[in-house]
Amino acid sequence: AFFASKVEHESKQCNSKGFQRPGSSAFDRVYTANQNCGHTYPTFLAMLWCAGLLCSQAPAAFAGLMYLFVRQKYFVGYLGERTQSTPGYLFGKRIILFLFLMSVAGILNYYLIYFFGSDFEMHIKTITGAISPLLLIP
Repeated sequence: AFFASKVEHESKQCNSKGFQRPGSSAFDRVYTANQNCGHTYPTFLAMLWCAGLLCSQAPAAFAGLMYLFVRQKYFVGYLGERTQSTPGYLFGKRIILFLFLMSVAGILNYYLIYFFGSDFEMHIKTITGAISPLLLIP
């Protein structure tokens, strides 16, 4: 909702000034940032759901909240110079990778239980719980 309201606000400002949306306008930056965030959202939801379902809910929820905060930083950084959005982008990629690895660990644990009878669920939950605060390091 925040992103959409920023796009609407910039659109109204550009229309009131009589711009025809030139290539480097504030509207283009806001619109592009909104589109970038919208395109990554389905991937984020899929990774969040899989990590929470297959591995551990608490670290997945923490990573999800961090991801939403990082996308906000990315969006605000994109409103300035494009180089300001790079740290948010890279941080977001790291969180998505963490969620992906949690999903893979959950799948591997399922197959270890199925084929060998070994359950490493508690170990995986302990490791992901210990690693999730490390996501705060920029």
